Amino acid sequence: MLDKNKTGRDDAEGGRPHYLGHRDRLRERFSAAGHAALPDYELLELLLFRLIPRADTKPVAKALLARFGTLAEVLGAPETLLREVKGIGPAVALDLKVIAAASHRMLRSELKDRETLSSWTQVLDYCRAAMAFEAREQFRILFLDKKNVLIADEVQQTGTVDHTPVYPREVIKRALELSATAIILVHNHPSGDPTPSRADIDMTREIVETGKRLGIAVHDHIIIGKKGHASMKGLLLI
Repeated sequence: MLDKNKTGRDDAEGGRPHYLGHRDRLRERFSAAGHAALPDYELLELLLFRLIPRADTKPVAKALLARFGTLAEVLGAPETLLREVKGIGPAVALDLKVIAAASHRMLRSELKDRETLSSWTQVLDYCRAAMAFEAREQFRILFLDKKNVLIADEVQQTGTVDHTPVYPREVIKRALELSATAIILVHNHPSGDPTPSRADIDMTREIVETGKRLGIAVHDHIIIGKKGHASMKGLLLI
């Protein structure tokens, strides 16, 4: 009698679980055509193959996307929420966060030793990957040298779901410590709407004025939401 897989189905290939043939075909498609040929759920399946070696990962991938929306949102989701999805245990949830961290590190490396203002798309991609799906507000600063090359990238404050305390003097003090001549401010709105609040605008203008007196330029304040971003400079707010 042929062995049966967990669904009770026999596979035509000598009793192999049905999902093994699917895995082989998916790997072949990826190898031949690259990631652009695969929808999000199939790319997520490929990641899960290694993390869940003895089960059909298609329903798990689809359940993750049904819960969180996109592949980026799956990787950006907190471990605790990932573990609420059927088929995702603590080890798999942690592995997904390791993959997310590697992705962030790769995006950041693309900014290294490059003139930041001429790599604006990469800046936005990096900030979105790092912050868009955080459950609490974070206030991040990109510190730049006189050639606008990235010196440091630091999260200065982490707040609540709708507020982060920011102290303009501390922002400028840290810029002076790093010998930065310009900064880019970034924070996220967990609500998803990147529209600047009145408090965001007032705080940014205070940092701009404080920086001017000490020769530190504020190039922009970017607000990151789940579906987009807002640039205060682009909105003519600074």
